[in-house]
Amino acid sequence: MLILGIETSCDETSASIVKDGTIIVSNIITSQDKIHAPFGGVVPELASREQLESIGWVVKEALNKANTKFSGIDAIAVTYGPGLAGSLLIGVEFAKTLSYSLSIPLIGINHIHAHLYANFLGQHNIEFPYIGLVISGGHTSLFYVEDFMTYSFLGQTRDDACGEAFDKGAQILNLGYPGGPLIDRISKKGNLSAIKFPRAHLENKFDFSFSGLKTSLLRYVEKKGKISKKELPDIAASFQEAIVDVLVKKAILAAEYKKTDTIVVGGGVSANSRIRGKLEEEGKKKNLKIHFPNELKLCTDNGAMVAGLGYWMLKEGKTSSLDLDIQPNIF
Repeated sequence: MLILGIETSCDETSASIVKDGTIIVSNIITSQDKIHAPFGGVVPELASREQLESIGWVVKEALNKANTKFSGIDAIAVTYGPGLAGSLLIGVEFAKTLSYSLSIPLIGINHIHAHLYANFLGQHNIEFPYIGLVISGGHTSLFYVEDFMTYSFLGQTRDDACGEAFDKGAQILNLGYPGGPLIDRISKKGNLSAIKFPRAHLENKFDFSFSGLKTSLLRYVEKKGKISKKELPDIAASFQEAIVDVLVKKAILAAEYKKTDTIVVGGGVSANSRIRGKLEEEGKKKNLKIHFPNELKLCTDNGAMVAGLGYWMLKEGKTSSLDLDIQPNIF
C-alpha cells in the first residue's frame, strides 16, 4: 500500500511516498533556511508564501522519484497541526483537493505524533509502550505512548522550545541560523562544564522551561563584553549541556514513572550529537532502550513520517472528511 504524505507545518515543504508504513520510496524535503537566516528565525508569511509556490513541484517530484503516478496512490496523509496557520493551510488544502479529485482517503496527521513515528521508518524493534520525547524548534513535549493511536500527555515547555533556545543562543553568540547545528559543532571543541548555566525546576516535573537559560546566556555575554574565539566553544558547550541535561533527566524520569524501558525521541533537535550520546549513555545505566530516527533527515520535518503514520491510521479506519480543518495549537 502506497501513502502520499504531505508536511508543511513550519518552513519545510515535504512530500513522500511510503510503502506499508515503513519503506520510504521517496522523500522530498525543501528547506527555507537561507530565506529566514537574515531574520534569525522563521517568518510565517515568508514560509507560507514559499510553500504555496513549491508544494506542487515537491509532490510531483515525490511521485517521479517513486516511479509512480497519482493513480498508484492509495491514500493521502497530511499534517493538520500543530504549526503555523498559513503553512498548515497550504498542505491541508492541497491534500484535500487531491483526495477529492482522485477519490482516495484523506488522513489528518498530528505533527508531533508523526515525529515520534519517524523512528519506525526502517526499524522494526521498537516495542510499546514507550516514553516519547519530541524536541524541535517549536516543541518540547513528553508523552506516554501505548500504541500508534494512544498518546498520553505528560508535559511540555512553558516558554521557549529547546530548538528555539538553541536558535536564540546562537544569535546571542553571533553564530548564525539555524542555531542548533552550529552550537552542536562548536561545542565539540569546548568544556561542557566550564560555565554553570541554570536548569529550571518546575512544579510539574515533566514540564520544561528554557527562557531563563537564554537570559542567563545573554547576561553572561553582556558582562563579558567581547567573546574571544578561544572562549566561544566553552560557552557554547556549557549552554548546550544545560539544555541536554534537562531533556535527558526528564525523559528518564518519565520512563521510571511510567515503568517502561523504552524512550523514543523525535524532532529536529534529536539530530544533536550530544543529546544522542548522553541519553544513550544514561539510558544504558538504567537498562533503557533508546531510539532515534535512523537518518538525520528524518529528524527534521518530512513527509515520510506523515505518510508512515497515515498507513496505520488508515488500517484502523481513522480517515478524515473533506472538511478537515487546521489546528495550529493542538498537541
